[in-house]
Formats: sequence, structure tokens, C-alpha cells
Amino acid sequence: MTRPSLLIMSFSPLQADARVLKQIRLFTPLYDVTTCGYGEAPEGVVAHVRIPDHLKAWKYDGKPLRVRAYRWAYWKNPVVAHLRRTMPRGTFDAILADDIDTVGLALHLAPRRGVHVDLHEYAPRMNEHLPAWNRWVRPFLSWMVRRYVRRADSITAVAPHIAQEYAARFGLGTVGVVVNATPYHELEPTSVGEPLRLVHSGAARPARRIEDMIEAVAGQEGMIFDLYLTQNTGPYYEKLQELAASTDNVTIKDPVPYEELIGTLHGYDVGVFSLPPTNFNYEWALPNKIFDYVQARLGIAISPSPEMAQLVREHDLGVIAEGFAATDLRDVLRGLDAQQVARFKESSHAAAHALSAERTMEPWREAIGALLDR
Repeated sequence: MTRPSLLIMSFSPLQADARVLKQIRLFTPLYDVTTCGYGEAPEGVVAHVRIPDHLKAWKYDGKPLRVRAYRWAYWKNPVVAHLRRTMPRGTFDAILADDIDTVGLALHLAPRRGVHVDLHEYAPRMNEHLPAWNRWVRPFLSWMVRRYVRRADSITAVAPHIAQEYAARFGLGTVGVVVNATPYHELEPTSVGEPLRLVHSGAARPARRIEDMIEAVAGQEGMIFDLYLTQNTGPYYEKLQELAASTDNVTIKDPVPYEELIGTLHGYDVGVFSLPPTNFNYEWALPNKIFDYVQARLGIAISPSPEMAQLVREHDLGVIAEGFAATDLRDVLRGLDAQQVARFKESSHAAAHALSAERTMEPWREAIGALLDR
């Protein structure tokens, strides 16, 4: 019996896109999955449409944006134009379109049973701290939501408040939530180290103010802090290296492959993340690293970002700073003791199943199933 066909489309390097890889692993046992994106074919798919490396997805002509010729700007995008020209219409039963810029193309390809859109972050306000973004890009992305996303059969986003904002701002009806959870790992909490072993993993982006986390730990007795940073080139990374080198308890380490990350984190006690609310997505972030820390059976120390704080409180996973300054994080870290951290690590262990990718992907399974299993 022929299985239904599903196209998973993302204008990203698929092998490095953890969220899209979870979709692929979820659906390849159920349907004939074709992928479209940059790089080699992921494991388990029946076919792959590789976007040529020289075509850049985020390359929109500024002139039509300035005169608000948005339809012209979208369809002249190099990737959209290439795929529109080369991919046949009416070939797939359903399409899972990742991120806002794939949606118009997914609708054009006319899948027989419909389109599900996974919007990830809140696109229109992604870089709202930049005046040029607000003037030219934000209206364009808002147009994409009204023009294309509204026509989707179902929609998901990455965090509760982001889903609510999409629904309320654009009249999208119900927007489901699939958090960026990590696959379940069969691990046990380790005993608390002496000194206390703190860790952070993530991208070295200036807007994240990683220097505040370093300053919060620098010189604190009874704790060490290791950072595994991607995007480890450029002036900002060099600045962080210099700052860490000026301390006796902070070290910046080379990043590890994602498949090795949880095992690496497991050797620590507390995962740290402070994120200043410089834009809407940062304010309401619920990032994958929080779920990485849970699967690694760590305690968690965070800034008071609402979505993260709610999760930490609900499961008793760790401590929350009073504010976003380095001094706020320093104060809450200074109050940690081994008994507390041991409790937090046990709480992560207790919540690991509930907060795993396997449990939290159900809205995707339901949405695609509604299209393909009817």
C-alpha cells in the first residue's frame, strides 16, 4: 500500500537545523517524506530537493520593499524563484512549511491535502531593535502572514506567547505550540561537584550579552564556569575570550557536535542562561538550551524571562534572577548551595520525560495526521 507523501520544506541547512530534523525523524516512519533545503539529504527521506548553495534565501530586493511591492519582492527572491521554476505542482499530498518565507511557495505547489505551517519564532519583530527592520522588513513579513499564512490548514509556533501574538495580531485562529525540546536521554543526575560546575552552551551573538554571564561568575569562590560557544569567530568572540582569560574560573571551550552536547553537559551541575529582552522574541524566548539542560539532568539558573521562568518554577528546576543585569545573576548564583543544586538536578530528572521532544511534538503529529490520515 502506498503511503501518503509529505514534503518538509525549510530554507535552512537541514543537517544543522535541530527543529526540522525532529520533524523529519517524527514523520519518516509514517509517510514518504521528501525534504527541501540546503545541504545533503537527511537520513530516512525518500527524496531530497537540494537548494543550490549559491542561492541565498534571505536576499530580497530593497527597491520593491521600499515601494511596498511585496508580492514582486517575494517571488523574485532567488530561492523562491528557483524552486517555483523547478518543482512541479500537485506532487505531494501535504507540505510542512517551516518559517514564514516558505509558506507562499508551499501554497503555490498545491499539495492535494493541505499545508501545515511551523512559524518557529515571531518573524515580524525578529530584529525590531533595528530601525531599518521596523521600517522596511517588518511590514513585509506582516504582509506574508496576512497573504499566505492565513491560508494554511494549521499552524504551530515555538512558544506559548509567540503563538498567542500571531493568533491575536493576525486573526489566525488556533496556533499550536511545539517547544524546542530535546529528545529524551536515558541519564541519571550526577553528584554535585566541588567546586560547583556551571555551564552555558549557545551562539556567541552580541545581542545576547554573554559577557554579563561571564561577569556574574568571574571571581566567585566555589564555582567554575565553562562556555561552549558556536559562531566562535569575529570581534565579539575575541572580546569574550579576553574577558574569560582575565578570570581564574571562567573558560571558553570549543563547541561540540550536537549529538555529543547532552553527554558533555551531563558532567556539570547548573546550566546558565541570561537573555536581555532586547526584542519581542528574546523577551518571550523558550530556547532549546533550557531543554538541553533538563535532559543533561542539570539545575538551571536564568534571568527572569517569562516563558523560561514559568517552566523553571513549574518543575522546580532552579533559580531565577531578579533582573537582567550581571549583578542580578551574580546574586542568585552566590546563594546556591550543594543541597539546593542536588534537588534541582533531581527535579530535571523527574521532568525529563514530560519535557522531551517525544512528548512535546504531539501538535505536529496531530496536524499532519489531520491532513494525511483522513
